[in-house]
Amino acid sequence: MAWILIVFLILLGGLIAPFGDLLGTKIGKARFSILKLRPKKTATIITIITGGFISSISIGLLILVSEEFRERLFVDIPLLQKTLDESKKALLPLQEEQKKLEGKIIQKEKELNLLKNNINEFRRGNIVIKRGQIIFIAEINSSSNIKSDLTKIYSEADKFVRKIVIPSNKESKNILLWRPSDISEIEAVTSKGGNWIILIKSATNVLKGDNYVFVAPDLLENKFIVRKGDVIKSYVLGKSDLNIKSINLKIKSLLRETRDEVKLKGSQASEISTSGNFVKKVRDFLKNNENVNFKLEVVSLRDSKTAEPIVVEINILKIGS
Repeated sequence: MAWILIVFLILLGGLIAPFGDLLGTKIGKARFSILKLRPKKTATIITIITGGFISSISIGLLILVSEEFRERLFVDIPLLQKTLDESKKALLPLQEEQKKLEGKIIQKEKELNLLKNNINEFRRGNIVIKRGQIIFIAEINSSSNIKSDLTKIYSEADKFVRKIVIPSNKESKNILLWRPSDISEIEAVTSKGGNWIILIKSATNVLKGDNYVFVAPDLLENKFIVRKGDVIKSYVLGKSDLNIKSINLKIKSLLRETRDEVKLKGSQASEISTSGNFVKKVRDFLKNNENVNFKLEVVSLRDSKTAEPIVVEINILKIGS
């Protein structure tokens, strides 16, 4: 059937083409004009129209006779277009994921380069102070002489760092180096009033025996993080948790959450200190209480500001029978 259709289309084109050429020639000789065009251009247009007519008849016959051609034209092509559009949409998240992966790769490369630098420094000697480590904390009161306070803080910090970096050289002084712009900024902020904490951080890894330590000071508001008697974290446990193992696990979890909570509020305390024998307190509670709901509370035992230690106790309370 397909071969018969192809032969028929060839014969049809062969018959119509001479007709179109003959028609164009006749019109040219008759000097016939369309839309005030020259006869030669009119003949060319007639020939083009004839060619288009041949193509239209060919496509029409294919649509009429060939079921496969109709399916390809009206079903497969729109389906392919739809599939292509869906593929483009599906590609967008992949492109975004690719950008994220490229960003992660760049970050990992930076971390790798930093690690290489650290390894090289380890090979050259012993690191006694790490990059970003807080090496000194001091309080600044804006009501006092700020320049004098900063000079005193620098002197104390320098003395403290020398004992770590060059303990054998007792005559050495002023090994701390910080930018004058940092000091000017601190003076500008503290002159506006309030109580502040200055954190002196190491700007680089420091090896034992180094002659200089580059530092970067940070200024934080010296505010109350917790007050005495504040319940920082609490958790209600059910009757099924009334055993030492469950309570100990929850206490550890509460202390971690407490540390995260005070850090979030701005505390510079590295650890949470506990007071009282809360293990004995829990055991005594379990002896005297059965089948009750109870609550664990992490309670602050003192007022603590930004750089001051956080001291807490763990209380266990009955809340129902």
